[in-house]
Amino acid sequence: MKKLRWYDFITINLFWLALNLRNTAVGSLFQPYLVDAFVRPEIKNTAFGIMRTAGLIIALLVQPAMGLLSDRSLSRFGRRRPFLFIGVLLEMICFAAIAFSWNYASLLIAILLIQFAGNVSHGALQGLIPDLVPEDQRGRASALKAIFELLPLVLVGFTISPILGAGNLKLAVLVTAVSVLVIMLVTVFTVKEEPLKEKPNIPFWPPMLRVLGMLAGILLGALAGLAGGGLVGGLAGWITSLATGKPIVWATSASLTLSPSTVPAVVLIAVGGGVAMVVAVVAGVWSGTLTTLGRSDTLKNPGFVWWVVNRLLFLAAVTSVQAYAPYFLMYAFKIDRNAAASMTGTLVMFVGIFTLLSAFPSGWLADKIGRNRIIVISGILATVGNALLMSTIWLPNMVVIYAAGGIIGLATGLFMTANWALGTDLVPPEEAGRYMGISNLAGAGAGIVGTGIGGPMADMLNDYLPGLGYFAIFAAYTLLFALSVVSVKWIQRHQ
Repeated sequence: MKKLRWYDFITINLFWLALNLRNTAVGSLFQPYLVDAFVRPEIKNTAFGIMRTAGLIIALLVQPAMGLLSDRSLSRFGRRRPFLFIGVLLEMICFAAIAFSWNYASLLIAILLIQFAGNVSHGALQGLIPDLVPEDQRGRASALKAIFELLPLVLVGFTISPILGAGNLKLAVLVTAVSVLVIMLVTVFTVKEEPLKEKPNIPFWPPMLRVLGMLAGILLGALAGLAGGGLVGGLAGWITSLATGKPIVWATSASLTLSPSTVPAVVLIAVGGGVAMVVAVVAGVWSGTLTTLGRSDTLKNPGFVWWVVNRLLFLAAVTSVQAYAPYFLMYAFKIDRNAAASMTGTLVMFVGIFTLLSAFPSGWLADKIGRNRIIVISGILATVGNALLMSTIWLPNMVVIYAAGGIIGLATGLFMTANWALGTDLVPPEEAGRYMGISNLAGAGAGIVGTGIGGPMADMLNDYLPGLGYFAIFAAYTLLFALSVVSVKWIQRHQ
C-alpha cells in the first residue's frame, strides 16, 4: 500500500459527508415533517416510531450483506465504488418517491426503499479505509471520517432546513439528492481502486447468521422490555390505586380522560415505558451477544458486553431526542411543521457545532485522564442537558433549548470518541473484527428501543394530558443517559 497524499484523505472519506447528509435530512426533517402531514396528530408519534423502527431493521440487514458482497466483488472498477454508484442511483428514485408521497403508506414504502438503497453504498463504504489507507495513516483518515460524519449536522441547519421551513419540501429534497449525487460522482472518479484478480475465500452466510442473531437479540430484548415494563407499571398502578382509593383503569389512549380514576393507567404507561426501554437495552444486548459470540466467549469477556450496553443506552437516548425534536417543538411553541422544521435544523446545527468542538480534544483527554472517566463525564453532561431540555416542555424558552442542545452536543462528542476507544481496548486483538461488528447492535438498536417504544408511549400520555407524553419520553431518555454512567461500573470491574 503506497502512502497517501493529503487530498487522498479527503476523497476517500468524502462520501461519509453525503451519507450523513442524507441520514440527517431524511431522518430529522423529511420523515417527521411528512408523517405529521399524513397522520392524525393523536397517533403521529406511534406512526413515526413504527416507520423508523422498520427502516432500522432494513439497515441492520442490508448494510453487512452489502459489505460482504463488496468484499467478494471482482468488478474491474474496484470492490467498493460500484456499490456506491448503484446505491446512489437507487437513492435518486427513492428521493423522488419521498418528495411525491401522498399518504403514510407511500411514505413508508419510500423510507424502506431509501434505507435499502442507502445501505447498499454504506456497507461497501466501510471497506475503503481498510482497503486503501496504510496502517500508519489510518488514524488521520479516521479523524477526517469523523469530521465528515458530524459536519452534516451543521450543513443541514444552514441549507436544507430553511428551505423546508419555508414550506418547499420538493426543493429541499432536490437539494439533498443533488448533493448526494455530486459527492458520489466526485468519489467514484477520484478514488483509485485495484480490482481483485480472484474471489477471496470469504463466507457469506456465517456472518449474516450472526447479524440475524443480533437482530433477534434486540427484538427479543424489546419484547422482554415491554413485558417487564408492563409488570412494573402494573405494580405502580396498583400502589397508586391503593393510595387514591380508585380502581385501576386498564385503558386505551382513546378512553383516557383527565380524572383521578385514570391516574393508575397513566402511571402504568409512563413507568412501564421507561422500564421497557431499560430492559430492552440490557436484555437485548446480552441475548444478542450470546447469540453472536456464544456463551463461552460472552462470559469470558462480560466487560465487553457492558461496553455495548453503555453504548446502546447513550445512543438510544441521543438519537431519540433528535428524532422527536420536531414534534416536541411543535407542541411546546404551538407552531406548524414548517416552523418546526426550521427550528429543528437550527437546534441540530447547534448540537453539531458543540459536538465538533468536543470531538477534537476528546481523544487526547481520553488518553490523558482515562476513557472511563470521559464516558462518565459525557453521561453526566447529557443527563443534565436532557433534563434541562425536558423542563422546557411546559415552559418553552429557545435560549434554554439551545443551551441544552449545546450541552448534549458536548457530551456526544466526548462520548463517541472515548467509548469507541474503550471498546477497542476490551476486545481480543486477534478477533477485533468479530467483536466490534457487534457495535452495530448499538447503532441500529438505539432507534428500535428509543423510538419504537417511545412513540406509542408519547401518544397515549399526550391523549391524557397534552405534553405529558413528551415529558415522559424525555424523562425516559434522561434515565437512559444516567444509566449509561452507572453501566461504566461494570465495564471497569471486568476489564
